Amino acid sequence: MSPIDQYIDTFPPEVQVQLRKIRGLIFEIAPDAEETMAYGMPGYRTQGKPLVYFAGYKNHIGLYALPTGHAAFAAELAGYKQGKGSVQFPLNKPMPFDLIERIIRFRYTENQGNKG
Repeated sequence: MSPIDQYIDTFPPEVQVQLRKIRGLIFEIAPDAEETMAYGMPGYRTQGKPLVYFAGYKNHIGLYALPTGHAAFAAELAGYKQGKGSVQFPLNKPMPFDLIERIIRFRYTENQGNKG
């Protein structure tokens, strides 16, 4: 079992489903992504650069789409609690998987265009 699977398995079943869906979206969009635990959470890199990170918490799922993913979707993320480089999607509301997918796709395209 991978460290990411072990991490996800620490959450209640309904949260595990959502975390696995986010993980699935990442690999659907970025099949070449490198997966690792970073900063205590699942992290993904493409082209040697950060793609996204996600983390589960008691009341929300955090998404970290550094450095530009949040700024590019600022209007759509305005209704969510945010921190430096993070956005919190509350567990008591429907998870905006379409928005999460677009953020991941944006970051993936961005990393592909910045191959160096």
